[in-house]
Amino acid sequence: MALNQITYFLTMNSKFIKISLFLTSFVFLTGFLPFSAIIGPGLTIASSGNIVKAGAQLLIDHEVKQKTGKNSLEYVKEEVSKKNLEKDINRDLKQLVEKRVKIVHDQLNYQNRQKNLNKELIQLVKKRVQIAHKKLNLKKINQ
Repeated sequence: MALNQITYFLTMNSKFIKISLFLTSFVFLTGFLPFSAIIGPGLTIASSGNIVKAGAQLLIDHEVKQKTGKNSLEYVKEEVSKKNLEKDINRDLKQLVEKRVKIVHDQLNYQNRQKNLNKELIQLVKKRVQIAHKKLNLKKINQ
């Protein structure tokens, strides 16, 4: 009789474990319950013991879900990715502007060098003309 009770207990215990394992795997693997909204306040209660804080966190998660259709973690991840995309666009725009500024700066430097070369050429020609006048003893003729 005692042997029958032990075997009955062991079979019932193993069935209970199988059913429990099946139900928990169903809940965790299918996303049947929004555990991120429940785990956060649960951890808050476990770590700090503050039930009011955990309740406020649960309420905020619920409101965020109603307003945005996403839980708070998904909403924050989406906002961060938007900010990163904006930073990437801003960085690309900054690089483009810096490249254009460098091109224009180089062009202006080239033009200034050309002007300086022209000025130097004019000064050189004037000096040569003066030297030629001195050697030939010519007076300056105004036109």
